[in-house]
Amino acid sequence: MWGDLDRPPLSDDRLRQALAGDGFDVTVVPETASTNADLAARAAQGAPEGTVLVAESQMAGRGRLGRSWTSPPRAGLTFSVLLRPPVPSAWLPLLGGLSLAVALRDTAGVQAELKWPNDVVLVGPDEQERKVAGILAEVSGDAVVLGIGLNVSTRAEEFAGLPDGALEPTSLALSGAPTTDRETILKATLRTLARAYAGWRSDPGSPAPLYRSICRTLGQQIRLELPGGRVVLGTASDIDDEGRLLVTDSAGQSEAYAAGDVVHLRAGAGLG
Repeated sequence: MWGDLDRPPLSDDRLRQALAGDGFDVTVVPETASTNADLAARAAQGAPEGTVLVAESQMAGRGRLGRSWTSPPRAGLTFSVLLRPPVPSAWLPLLGGLSLAVALRDTAGVQAELKWPNDVVLVGPDEQERKVAGILAEVSGDAVVLGIGLNVSTRAEEFAGLPDGALEPTSLALSGAPTTDRETILKATLRTLARAYAGWRSDPGSPAPLYRSICRTLGQQIRLELPGGRVVLGTASDIDDEGRLLVTDSAGQSEAYAAGDVVHLRAGAGLG
């Protein structure tokens, strides 16, 4: 039995039955430290592609650059998906953010946008970007574990004490989303991911046009913080067909980057 009537639990059986035809085997657990770590262990034991682990509460989740990601009980969607791609690709983490943003637009009624590489943001009337979800892809042998954390009904006071990041956090509820039903959003996200992943496998450049169309980073003046401490300043000019960010400097020279942490230096609607 749960105590918060605004946060009903997910139905393990209903999700498994609904998504089996889409190639997913879904398990819901009440609590875990990290769905990514748990699913990586299953991957090492031979779990098949399409295995999905959902946690109603995640106590020691990890975001990019070592940032923590915690989730109060049933306040969000914290889940990981096991993929076994034929080749490594920078597109795999981007597909997670792209699929979630599209699903939120289709089901939750919000204009979710992407901050490269894979943060999902909502932009308020004040034009301030607020992070509603993040994605962390980790390699486990020949598998990739794609972890997604989405704030659904998280309240303002529940963000207190979280480590400072580049973006202020928000939730669907705080942003006034018409739909906050977690089951609906989870099913839509996984089905969208299945289509995007299949499209990428048949044509590795196929996700690029849709990604560009909802990527808020494009057209912005940015600071790109690279692994190792190097910093690049310039204009985010494009996403190439490999999912890399093209940054153009003041001299008009462009370079592609497969990883890094982006800070938007000015507000803008982006290109596309």
